[in-house]
Amino acid sequence: MAQSEEAASKPTGRVQSVERAFELLEALADGGGTLTLSELADQSKLSLPTVHRLIRTLSDHGYVRQREDRRYSLGSRLMRLGDGASTQLGVFARPQLAWLVAELQESANMAVREADQVLYIAQVPSPHSVRMFTEVGRRAPMHNTGVGKAILAQLDDQTVRRIVDQAGMPRATSKTIGTIDELLKHLEMIRQRGYSVDDNEQEAGVRCYAVSVPNAPSPMAISVSGPTSRVDEAFGMRAVPLLQQAAAVIGASFTDPGSAR
Repeated sequence: MAQSEEAASKPTGRVQSVERAFELLEALADGGGTLTLSELADQSKLSLPTVHRLIRTLSDHGYVRQREDRRYSLGSRLMRLGDGASTQLGVFARPQLAWLVAELQESANMAVREADQVLYIAQVPSPHSVRMFTEVGRRAPMHNTGVGKAILAQLDDQTVRRIVDQAGMPRATSKTIGTIDELLKHLEMIRQRGYSVDDNEQEAGVRCYAVSVPNAPSPMAISVSGPTSRVDEAFGMRAVPLLQQAAAVIGASFTDPGSAR
């Protein structure tokens, strides 16, 4: 007797319908936040009736919602899960951030992409009396922050354009990147050299060096920042290899939970 899709399991013990539900949620996230049923079916390679059944179940539980234009988007109930996961990631990363502060004596941060912004999920402050402080839970633009640009550099140009279309490119200082073409050119440079710099772009008198975290389940980055009087080019030459080392340790934990020190 044939089992229902909900009861069917793969030989590994994984429930197929659960895997498919997560595939649809990830497709919505990757698709800029909203998709039609047919677009979800095309991206997931599932039949339209299967997609409709799964989306209806997710919608009933608040993880997906249907908009007035009949497109589907991620639901508000995911925010609680995301906040909890982000908090735990921040706690997990704190030893690496603390190591960076001990080595460099400047504030260290960790941030993740949240829609068209970055969300700061952890910070260890500098021991200096004059230091940078970013509140955990703060959201900031992606185009003028070190962590934001490091995250954008992980994405393709089409996704970057979509983010900019949604968020705009407000100028915080005279050094803020102001056009999408300039931003795309800047992101290509970041990809080539392996790190980003916020050079007085979000706040005058502040400089930040950031790198992306490899193997992360969603785009994230870590950074060190401080006053330009201390955080100069020579500082950056010391900071970038240490940032990359810390990011590698954090990233390795996503594939090997026992690798974090």
